[in-house]
Amino acid sequence: MTGVTNPHTELDLNAITTKGWADRADFPDAEFERAAEFYASMRTHDAHLLQVRDEASTRIKEWTGCVPRDVGSFGTRLNLETSDLDLGIGFPVAERDSLMANLAGHATFLDERQTSFSTTRLVFSFTVDGIEIDLSALTVEDFAVASRMLDQIDETMTAEERITHTWVKHLLRAGGRLNEYADWKLVTYRRFCPEFNWVPIPEKAGA
Repeated sequence: MTGVTNPHTELDLNAITTKGWADRADFPDAEFERAAEFYASMRTHDAHLLQVRDEASTRIKEWTGCVPRDVGSFGTRLNLETSDLDLGIGFPVAERDSLMANLAGHATFLDERQTSFSTTRLVFSFTVDGIEIDLSALTVEDFAVASRMLDQIDETMTAEERITHTWVKHLLRAGGRLNEYADWKLVTYRRFCPEFNWVPIPEKAGA
């Protein structure tokens, strides 16, 4: 399947996913207008997601003593309408047993995943108002690196890049190209923080 034969787009999605980034120059004017309209429609979900994120953050602070940060697509303003929320905290590795105990009964432990060549993060899940919250407990050092990365994304990723990235993600999902969709969700993190191994949670369709 190629982007040029997809009835919903004039883009060559194969070329864009191979390049690993979407630029305004890749988009004919009419396509960019559609992408901008779609992106604006995604922002109508912001108020509700912010409310859910605030509640989830409050719970995490009560359970762990740590103030979480949004490390997912909603935090970078690249989410689709089905977005779940991905929050992260920095937590000492030596105290992970106590973290597991504190979260027991509140959140489901999903996995221990590789973050870099030498570090891992623990991933938990719970729901707020029907929205899934994934909580990643990174090492304190990795959390600091992730926070700097997120600051850089916030400061330097342009509005046009957010529009083009989100539109490509939407097209990949709508076209059933789910492996490419899962990989595309990670290209921003790789661009701004290549030292991390940003692996998606298995069998998740969240945006």
